[in-house]
Amino acid sequence: MKFFLDTADIAEIRDLAATGLVDGVTTNPSLAAKTGRPMTEIIAEICALVEGPISAEVLATDTAGMLREAEVLRAIAPNVAIKVPLTFDGLKACRVLADEGVKVNVTLCFSPVQALLAAKAGAAFVSPFVGRLDDIGHDGMGLIADIVEIFHNYPQYGTEVLVASARHVHHVLEAARLAADVITMPPAILRQMIKHPLTDSGIAAFLKDAEKAGLSIPPRA
Repeated sequence: MKFFLDTADIAEIRDLAATGLVDGVTTNPSLAAKTGRPMTEIIAEICALVEGPISAEVLATDTAGMLREAEVLRAIAPNVAIKVPLTFDGLKACRVLADEGVKVNVTLCFSPVQALLAAKAGAAFVSPFVGRLDDIGHDGMGLIADIVEIFHNYPQYGTEVLVASARHVHHVLEAARLAADVITMPPAILRQMIKHPLTDSGIAAFLKDAEKAGLSIPPRA
């Protein structure tokens, strides 16, 4: 499963990308707004840090406007993926862009049939929002299970299931169990995945024993 970071924080992306664990980045207008910088400038910096797909979202809500904005975003770097909403106009824009060989991430997906429409429109990625469904008492990961099953039946579409709106490490675990293709997460979740109290206590014990024995690398003279 591929790990994307869901952020526009350049410092976080730079630090975590150095681990080799980051396969791509997703952004949205809300994340970009937090930086107080021009969106195109932010996307350019992210594209220089991560080789994988960088999702940049259009602001227009009509097809013609989405396509105009997509032209600007596509010109930033070859690894930009255009992010469009799962609306009638968004699906039309997706079809046009996909036919031109552009990777499209269809976002704000909340049902299996919406995901199927995105796949038929040529989306490279469809982004079901699990956390937002959980927030209103629905089963977010159940949606992922349904979409993965449907896409398995129709491999000709080639659309990847990109689990979005992840809220905690358990979402990552469940997405992996369900064989989702990608999960995008805030940097804090990826950092939480690394941590375990037994790892920390084990390191502390090893270092204590090494100090008692006078061990060093290289050996002390």
